[in-house]
This record gives sequence, structure tokens and C-alpha cells, in this order.
Amino acid sequence: MSTPEQMRAAVAHYVEEIHRAYIAQALTFPAAVRGQMPLLAPGPLTVAAVGARNLHVLATRDSLGPVRSPEVELLGSVEGLAWTLRFFDPVVLPELALIDESARPAFGEVRHALGIGTVVYHFVAEPGTGLSGHQAAHVGTGLAGGHSAVARDFETIRSRVRGREDLVDEMAGAAAAGLVRAHAMLAAALAPYNAALAAFAAQARPEAVRRELLTAVGGRTQWQPPAPSEAS
Repeated sequence: MSTPEQMRAAVAHYVEEIHRAYIAQALTFPAAVRGQMPLLAPGPLTVAAVGARNLHVLATRDSLGPVRSPEVELLGSVEGLAWTLRFFDPVVLPELALIDESARPAFGEVRHALGIGTVVYHFVAEPGTGLSGHQAAHVGTGLAGGHSAVARDFETIRSRVRGREDLVDEMAGAAAAGLVRAHAMLAAALAPYNAALAAFAAQARPEAVRRELLTAVGGRTQWQPPAPSEAS
């Protein structure tokens, strides 16, 4: 049976390997895409390892305040990316004992218990799942791929809506912060006559919202700007 110190060391290694794989994948993308990837943004990054029924690993730019006994924190860094890893369980945060994960992981409830409003990523390691470096590499690579796709989509949308770039930037910020309803409403504002976006604004489905807006402005490839109308 693992000791608490061994478990914390395993989680710390898992997080480091996620970040290492993320950076390795990010280096294959253009600089402008890397510059928009949330995990590579400047500023403090905190990773919370939260023990409820499942082990939640989530990264946030929100401040979690000072460390208080018996909480533990570890510092980590890899290739210029630095973070603070903090550990929470029902002893440190009694609210976690009230979270029911018997049916499924309670992502929202865990974030609420921490008081976190925005996340960069949020994963769950279910009981019996290992924290291997191999698994972490898959997680980090997949996360980087997803983040780069989002960055590319927003760059394309931005190039198609000249004069309204500020709305696209707000939408990208809302997506990165996990503000799904704000993200959807901004998309509807950028394409006000698109019925699908109006429906998505009510449903708040970020991936579908961004994809529909990208389609509404012509898609990522093989697009030509409309020809100017001839004067009559």
C-alpha cells in the first residue's frame, strides 16, 4: 500500500509528464498558435490534485490562497513552464466528503468545492487507474492537440470578421476560461442570423458553437472573400 508521500510523488510525476508532452507537441505548431495555447500563457499556474471518490487533476489560473496546514504543495517546472501542485482531500477540504461520485465523476461539484471558476484542464483518474508516464504522455499530447485546434479556429474566425476582432478575442477568452454561456452568446453576436448558433447559445455547447461559427464564416480552408458588388 502506497504511503501519502509516495502517492503525492506519483501525482507530481504524472502532472510533469502531462506538461512535458504538451510542450513537445506544442513545439510542432506555428509560434502564433503556441502563443494562444492556454497552458503556455504567462502568469501563475496552480494544479490541484483533489481526492474525492476519484482523483481529480485540474489546472487553473485562479488563486487558491495561501497554503494552510495540513495541506501540502509541491513546485514543478519543465522547459519554462512552472506550476504549483496542491493536494486536497476531505481532511484538508471537508466539503469533498459530501460529493457523490457513485454514478459518475462530479467535475462541477469538485470545482465548486475549491471555489474555482475557470480551468485550463480537468482530468479524472478513476480508482484502479494508474498514473503512468505513458498515460500522461497521451493525455498531454491530446490536450495540446485540442488546444491548438481551438487556437487555429479562432485565428481563422478572426480573419473573416474584420472590424469585430474584439468580439472574437472575448469569445476565445471565454472559451479558455470555461465560460460556456458567454462563449455561445458572443458567437451568436458574431453571426446573428445563424439559427444553429442561436440554438447553441441556449444549450451552451462550446465545441459545437465554435465549429458552427467557423462554418458560418466560410470554414478553415478553401475560402474566398465575397467579390465586391459592381456599381449599378
